[in-house]
Amino acid sequence: MAVNLCIDWGNNFVKAGLFEAGNLTASYTYPSHDALIRIIDLVDEHMPAYAILSSVSGKSAELESLLMPKVKKLIVMTDRTPLPIMNAYSSDSVGVDRLAMAVGAYNEYPGKNNLVVCLGTCITYNFIQNNRTFRGGAISPGLHMRLKAMHEFADKLPAVGIDGETLLLGYDTETCMRSGAVYGIVSEVDGMVNEFKSKYSDFNAVLTGGDMAYFAGKLKCEIFADPDIILKGLNIILKHNVPQAA
Repeated sequence: MAVNLCIDWGNNFVKAGLFEAGNLTASYTYPSHDALIRIIDLVDEHMPAYAILSSVSGKSAELESLLMPKVKKLIVMTDRTPLPIMNAYSSDSVGVDRLAMAVGAYNEYPGKNNLVVCLGTCITYNFIQNNRTFRGGAISPGLHMRLKAMHEFADKLPAVGIDGETLLLGYDTETCMRSGAVYGIVSEVDGMVNEFKSKYSDFNAVLTGGDMAYFAGKLKCEIFADPDIILKGLNIILKHNVPQAA
């Protein structure tokens, strides 16, 4: 049975998933600096027949050239790649990862008005209506970006990481910064999900992204965690463009 390889190349991490008969059989996450050799090793071991690559980074170009001779067909996703959904967003500026999320959510929860919240370098809110139309959403700074921005734009604020105490009521500068960043995101996501829920019936929310696990237990809104929603969407897009990859 043919194996499909789906790759989502982000700003800091790269996710790869292997699919057989439409099912995700294995997924991997690599730091971007180590991803090239790790993915080629993965290809040599599992010998996928078809592959699709979604990238928001220019660092994936070498991977494209190495993958080409190793698979029957490689789809490098762009804003012009045919999709099984309609795109009402400005096609020349939408991130291909956002389109993949929308496809994945619509396939997993058909007939629903789906909002995919991706917690990564930036937080993206990606809304696909139950008529198969991607409408866009919103973008805001992610956790690490918020902490870094406070340090870089305020002279007396220190560099603070996410490791350490995260208290609602901070007791020093470091814990106050971490509280503001973390609970600011919690309130933002809860508020956005509830706002969409109040406006759309048959509503469903999905949480994904590199910081998903950190925030999943902190949110109060009703939301389903799915770390692989982008990979699932990429596999659907691959099958849409290469029928024999089904």
